[in-house]
Amino acid sequence: MAIATIRTLVFDCPHPYALADFYARLLGGEIKGETDSEWVDLYISDVKRLSFQRVPDYVPPEWPSTSHSQQLHLDLDVDDMEAREREVLALGAKALDLEDEGGRRDFRVYADPVGHPFCLIRP
Repeated sequence: MAIATIRTLVFDCPHPYALADFYARLLGGEIKGETDSEWVDLYISDVKRLSFQRVPDYVPPEWPSTSHSQQLHLDLDVDDMEAREREVLALGAKALDLEDEGGRRDFRVYADPVGHPFCLIRP
């Protein structure tokens, strides 16, 4: 029996609404919170929610660094790697590691607009 259940996954960031908007465009869902809020929630149908909190002196994680870890990252299944890659880059993601060995490796690594790593994965 579990001791607890997850309420939300929280991302530290400099601008909560802007990062919530990036993930809403990436994953869908409904943003709850004001554009200048200290805390914003994104409700997604297959996840309870993602939350974003303002951290004034935010320092992004570095990938792939063992001295300045990822802190957390999302693995996201996609149906078409090439098409979805173009879309996430157009949303403002940054490519971190696109070398998928000619398709033999099933993932590519990106960072959201404030540096949190995430992977697009071929299921």
